[in-house]
Amino acid sequence: MKIASFNTQRFGVTKVSDVDVLSTLIVSRYDIIVILEVVDVSGASIKLFLAELNRVNTSHHYALQLSARLGRTRYKEQHFYSTSRDDMVDLIDSYQYEDNHENNVDAFAREPYVLYFKPHNTVLKDLVLIPVRATPQDSEKELDELYDVFLMVRDKWKTDNVMILGDFRADGASVTDKQMQNIQIHSDRNFHWLIADDVDTTSATTNNHTYDRIVVYGDDLLATTVPNSAKFYPFISGDELQVFEVADHFDITLSSLLRFYVRFKTGQPLWIIVILKHPLFPKTDFL
Repeated sequence: MKIASFNTQRFGVTKVSDVDVLSTLIVSRYDIIVILEVVDVSGASIKLFLAELNRVNTSHHYALQLSARLGRTRYKEQHFYSTSRDDMVDLIDSYQYEDNHENNVDAFAREPYVLYFKPHNTVLKDLVLIPVRATPQDSEKELDELYDVFLMVRDKWKTDNVMILGDFRADGASVTDKQMQNIQIHSDRNFHWLIADDVDTTSATTNNHTYDRIVVYGDDLLATTVPNSAKFYPFISGDELQVFEVADHFDITLSSLLRFYVRFKTGQPLWIIVILKHPLFPKTDFL
């Protein structure tokens, strides 16, 4: 199973109406993908995107789950989750985190919209995804508050299989190395940061920041991930202007171990770990 997060930089009608951009939004590579920074109030871009996604992928069906519009000002965003193949993963529940704790009201500009999945063909019995799109001026505070989000959803769904992913803004002027040490999901060694600090996840040539991250909780969840599969995906080759037409970040991706059984004469199952391409993944790298 492949999971990804993609900050598409103002996802809206203009973006999905551009054929070249639409063909580069690489959603078909993944079984679950979180799309960040959806700004279309009408929802037309999402309907168009889903229709085109299912038109291109005739062998399996895609569905979407959309968050509420999030933000403190008139400018608001949404996140949406695309899941491919009903036989690959079930969305069991969702939860809009309520940022109203006493003495710490409104820690997030965009409160996490959390989803609870049950995959079918992985070694995981369940999986919680917590998306992040931190604001540059409050990144440290928001990232630290994610620990409280983690505690709440772990208690809510009684699972330790929690993954935090998205645009952390956890680099450069937004969060210094010293500040990073005080962030609870970084200082707690039960959390594993799978994107290295020296990986440039932005599509700009003017910086080499590691803004986008994938963090998993616990050794058990870490053990289910394919080693070294957490990385960014360079969705396009070309000049910077061409890249920026699609997004200002590359997507970040992670593979989980798939579960297949082969029975021999003894009738005992054998685990086969499929790391790269396999029949369950679409052949196309694009839509």
